[in-house]
Amino acid sequence: MTHSEVIVIGGGIAGTSAAYHLAEHGRSVTLLERGEIASEASGVNAGGIGALGWGHLPDLESHLTMGSLQIFRNLQLDLGYDIEFRASGGLQAVQPGAQYDYAKDRVLSLKSRGYSVELLDINAARSIEPELSPELAGALYFPLRGQADPQKATRAFAAAAESRGAEILTGWEVTGITGTADGDYLITCPDEEYRANTLVLAAGAWCRPLGEMLGIGIPIVPVRGQMWATQPMPPRVFQGMSAVESYAHWSGNPGGDANTPPELTHINGRRVTRHLYGRQTRDGEIIFGGDRQMLGYDRMVDAGGVEVNFSHTAEILPFLGQQSISRTWSGLMPFPLDGRPIIGRIPQLGNLYIVSGLASSGFGRGPMAGKLIADYVHTGHQPQPLAESDPARCVTSLS
Repeated sequence: MTHSEVIVIGGGIAGTSAAYHLAEHGRSVTLLERGEIASEASGVNAGGIGALGWGHLPDLESHLTMGSLQIFRNLQLDLGYDIEFRASGGLQAVQPGAQYDYAKDRVLSLKSRGYSVELLDINAARSIEPELSPELAGALYFPLRGQADPQKATRAFAAAAESRGAEILTGWEVTGITGTADGDYLITCPDEEYRANTLVLAAGAWCRPLGEMLGIGIPIVPVRGQMWATQPMPPRVFQGMSAVESYAHWSGNPGGDANTPPELTHINGRRVTRHLYGRQTRDGEIIFGGDRQMLGYDRMVDAGGVEVNFSHTAEILPFLGQQSISRTWSGLMPFPLDGRPIIGRIPQLGNLYIVSGLASSGFGRGPMAGKLIADYVHTGHQPQPLAESDPARCVTSLS
């Protein structure tokens, strides 16, 4: 049996960041990942880093986005890991009609709260991103947004954690978790048992079955996202790109109920909106995705959904209509049923913590989420921003 002061389950962006920051605090930490580092959602997303600024009254979202932006920057510029980080800014395409009215209201609301965003007319937007369609009404411009390679970044956190003494173990699937009489946790893997005083659940869409091993209900469900890429080409897309359409729809029709999270693209098997995000990578691929569909743990790519997303992207960037898709892939995102992250101490058991429920923007918010949970474990005191994500609001006992 192997002993560790803290065990983190999950080798995605939040788990590796938590391990890194715990090791920085001088804690003995072991991370267990059933596959490879970044083998699930943290490694297959678009690599977008969303940030709007701190605002006049910084909330949890401000801390997660702006804090993560700074951590990504430090990882590359101070620690020397090439994660392809770039403070590129971001554009969100606005089509004429109701979308433009929504965009105007959104900008007024965000700016009144101290966030950095502008509504550009189409000529101003095309001055920043020349390939944008002239048929658009304009674009929201987010100057603080960035991008990075998701696999390189997640693996860099794991490497940084190892360099500070953490043990990173891959290919170790957790098959059982039990508590001991003295308050420790026994974590069973096929060929080994681990014992720890403190346990951090950072397994993304798989947190719910881990919770069931402990007799608790964690209201996180897997939601499939899927993406496509072109062959590498010379630079043609310079910002992180998205579209207003889905946000305008969700502003009046968020959806969600006791068994379904809000802000999905499909409800009961029927598409209700199109969602879009993507960028051009450093090696020249143009990658986009967007669907959010609740299908259990099914990760099979839906060709029809990919075609809808490709057509949507070509409306925004018309040159893509002359290109073809070279590869497709998918991943499972951890969506909380109430739409809010679940980060903090789980009250039903001692020394049990969770960092999950970051939905479709886990990559861009995961580094700071990992740091905040590491600070919580280390000090024993809840960081103020985590009051909004307290698991006590939604995690239940199953017995």
